[in-house]
Amino acid sequence: MRNRVGLGFDVHPFGDVPPLVLAGVHIPDAPALAGHSDGDAVAHAVADALLGPAGLADLGTLFPDSDESRRGADSLEMLGEVVLKVAGAGWWVDNIDIVIAAETPRLAPYMSEMAAKLTATLAPAKEPMGRGIHVSVRPKRAEGLGAIGRSEGIAVWAVALLSRG
Repeated sequence: MRNRVGLGFDVHPFGDVPPLVLAGVHIPDAPALAGHSDGDAVAHAVADALLGPAGLADLGTLFPDSDESRRGADSLEMLGEVVLKVAGAGWWVDNIDIVIAAETPRLAPYMSEMAAKLTATLAPAKEPMGRGIHVSVRPKRAEGLGAIGRSEGIAVWAVALLSRG
């Protein structure tokens, strides 16, 4: 069995119109993240964590912000496209570990729903006849430090473990 590890990162400033979307979960009463798509920084970080170790182009190359057909696009659907590319390259997703840095809003109530949506989106890259994909999502605060601590936006780190037989 061969394994590869990937690291993804994304950061977006807050926009002005709710709802916030993270891992495909709509969080009411919180401003959306500014971006070309829906600004889902979790989906973006996970996508890049998968693309790197699979030897594929990064998210910005696959879905450039100059492509007007993707304006406002559902990032979880884009992640689904990435998953199919990763599986097509012969890789399986073993686990994804995600940290979301946000001073506001409080994200703990949404963690299980985020993990469930990501697990379902990643399913096409599950090892055939193998175990399931483990997804961990944890919120962290910046304790008032920097742009994240001043509630100017959200940053996300994702680590992926891919394998092939």
